[in-house]
Amino acid sequence: MVNIGNVGSMQSASMALQDNVKKNSTPAEAQEKFASSLKDAIDNLNQYQVASDAKTQALANGEIDDLHDVMITAQKASIALQTGVEVQRKVIDAYKEIMRMQV
Repeated sequence: MVNIGNVGSMQSASMALQDNVKKNSTPAEAQEKFASSLKDAIDNLNQYQVASDAKTQALANGEIDDLHDVMITAQKASIALQTGVEVQRKVIDAYKEIMRMQV
């Protein structure tokens, strides 16, 4: 079963990123850590979708009878996807705002 603790992990990732900035890490290290965090988040989102698909398929095949569990898993996947899309929008908005800044 997949846990919906992404908000806590995002906050801890944010704190880790701030700690890395304070320690004067190189841009390459910061980029590597950011890429790793992003990949982990996408992999986690994919796990939700795969779990939902597997349970839906098992229900359709008659392998499981617990409709509630299937619906809960599907809802978790839906919420995770919606959250990911909103985070993506916010990141793009922040990037656009940074690009508009005068240096």
